[in-house]
Amino acid sequence: MSHKEFNTVSLIRKKREGETLTKQEIQYLVRAYTDDRIPDYQMSAFLMASFLNGLNTTEAAALTHSMLHSGIVVDLSHVKGTKVDKHSTGGVGDKLSLILAPIVAACGVPVPMISGRGLGHTGGTLDKLESIPGFTVDVNLDRYKEILEKQNLVLVGQTEEIAPADKRLYALRDVTATVESIPLIAGSIMSKKLAEGIDALVLDVKFGSGAFMKKHEDAVKLAETLVGIGEEFGKETIAYLTNMEQPLGNAVGNWLEVKESIDCLNGGGPEDVMEITHLLAGTMIYLGKQASTIEEGIEKSIKSIEDGSAFQKWIDIVEEQGGDSSVIINPESYPAADYIEEVSATGDGYITKMDAFAMGMVSVELGAGRRAKEDSVDPAAGFILHKKIGDKVKEGETFATLYTNKQEMLKTAKKGLQLAITIENRPPEILRQITHKVDKNGLHNYGG
Repeated sequence: MSHKEFNTVSLIRKKREGETLTKQEIQYLVRAYTDDRIPDYQMSAFLMASFLNGLNTTEAAALTHSMLHSGIVVDLSHVKGTKVDKHSTGGVGDKLSLILAPIVAACGVPVPMISGRGLGHTGGTLDKLESIPGFTVDVNLDRYKEILEKQNLVLVGQTEEIAPADKRLYALRDVTATVESIPLIAGSIMSKKLAEGIDALVLDVKFGSGAFMKKHEDAVKLAETLVGIGEEFGKETIAYLTNMEQPLGNAVGNWLEVKESIDCLNGGGPEDVMEITHLLAGTMIYLGKQASTIEEGIEKSIKSIEDGSAFQKWIDIVEEQGGDSSVIINPESYPAADYIEEVSATGDGYITKMDAFAMGMVSVELGAGRRAKEDSVDPAAGFILHKKIGDKVKEGETFATLYTNKQEMLKTAKKGLQLAITIENRPPEILRQITHKVDKNGLHNYGG
């Protein structure tokens, strides 16, 4: 079918002047760029104009729509039930997908989860999954549907066919300093999530030193934009604002986080991880129509861990996707890193602050992350925290343990972690983990 041609320069000028573009105009730009009819330099000018002047929800939804329909939108109508996924804006030690996906699937809600790789200071779900020997995240769409139907759950990577325009625009944003634009981030996230074939979506929007959004008000804006786009597409969308001023849980690094997830699914695991996990899982169970309220969803989430059904689902999906479940059943059998060293506190007092971004970069140094897309990751690398914000430490006491196969990085990594924590003589105010909920009715304080 033929599409109306617009004058690209006048559209760039229109956005530069702060005017609103129509759905058709935005669709033209995205389509023409994807078809190589608009050069990089014109698209860059449009991105910068959008970055500086913003896009409203309708424009952001039009952008999402164009990126979404630049590729395949998976049809999961043959899979019974209300399909629900969760997306996190990323942080340090964020292993929640590995815990909540099996919980929600065990509670009868199909979870089609397409995830990303880690880049920079944040870890990616795919890298964590691939630390399980044999686990494959690269499957074609037929197999994707087959696994979902059989297991109520599938954990895979983005295929070439999904939102190809997003891939191209993302690469351009990266080199034109337009990555941090809230509507552009929202369009990128939502075009990929909506392509999975979901009916509803739960979002974990993080703020703080270890998050993409450092400021709370930016995270609020992002959450509102994401929910707005989801609702424009007729998908019920609920977002929570969660704190990333310190790493989530105690483990940072791919296998170390899988191991912590196994503890969580067995009823152990750190409280901060479980509080957010049960809230997100409970919300997914509610949106998936397996609970009449979020509270009831949370109760079901807790029960699936207590009765072992969530852990069993985790074993099933690992085996279904080619992974070796013996390391899941007996995590101690996993080969440890060659160098394991303790990091000690440089003074007495309370830990009052953690620079989660710096800590994420330490895990990259140890081999757990990548600086460039091509880098490979070492599944055994990372660190375990024994103390968090609010805990008391004595000088010389161990507050973290490093795991690496790069002996030459130990000294820098130790120093890096020591510099990333602030020790003061009085206890800090305890951080609220979850501050707000955003749904179609707007922003609400979260009582938790």
